[in-house]
Amino acid sequence: MTMKLDWMRGCATAIITPFRRDGSVDDECFKELVERQIKGGIKLLVPCGTTGESATMDEAERLHVISMTVEVAKRLKAHVIAGTGSNNTAATIDFTRKAREAGADCALVVAPYYNKPTQEGMFAHFSEVAKSVREMPIMLYNVPSRTSSNISAETTLRLAEKFDNIVATKEASGNFSQIMEIIRRRPKNFRVFSGDDPTTVPLISLGADGLVSVCANEIPKETSKMVEHALNGSFHFARKIHYKILPLMEANFIEASPAPCKFVMKELGLCEENIRLPLVPVTSETRTKLKTIMKEIGY
Repeated sequence: MTMKLDWMRGCATAIITPFRRDGSVDDECFKELVERQIKGGIKLLVPCGTTGESATMDEAERLHVISMTVEVAKRLKAHVIAGTGSNNTAATIDFTRKAREAGADCALVVAPYYNKPTQEGMFAHFSEVAKSVREMPIMLYNVPSRTSSNISAETTLRLAEKFDNIVATKEASGNFSQIMEIIRRRPKNFRVFSGDDPTTVPLISLGADGLVSVCANEIPKETSKMVEHALNGSFHFARKIHYKILPLMEANFIEASPAPCKFVMKELGLCEENIRLPLVPVTSETRTKLKTIMKEIGY
């Protein structure tokens, strides 16, 4: 039976990694961002995901960022779902163990990118990770737009049935039929999270358990409240927030994420707008759009 994790529900933030102008991680800024998230109602932090630019960070940096997240989260009674996945199964296992030792509560393991494994290859990859870190809860991460491969509903369900430590999936496929099939047939205690801000309210209405959010970086109070209302069945209030912040949720992907998000956070005085190559800061046209949207929603 799937591990029961009562805390695995609600709004999680795929938190950005602030960099200094020289490219190094800005530790103090990062800790302040984590504190701001928790004070804004976020109880689940996801460091070193796509939004955290983990693909351009070395292992020592990623482990350091996870450790800082754990340090603040434990003090303020939040939980940490650390991004540990890669397209190398052995490396994923090794880093997941290190994240566990650093105090992370769960691992977010992305589908192997670039390799484009078959569904059997996908099943074998996640099986090896789950078997090798039995004590670590695992959230699958399906994001075909980034990985060029999809974890099918059948594969997700096979994994959920076979391994009690595969406890959730972050579904960013945008395929409602697939996500509904997972929700309909999932084992008891297995959680389904939206991986796209705009799909959150409809997916929760269909039985999903929460959101792993980009938008919460910028506006944690509004985003967490939207999810809270939806999970409580207060869809009138959830929809009201959803439509208010929808322009920002969509604008965060006008250009490659997290570039738009980092621009907005710079405008809010929260961090510097430093991004690691091959990503670059957003264009002047996008800056104008983002400023307009922030003004329209009251920032």
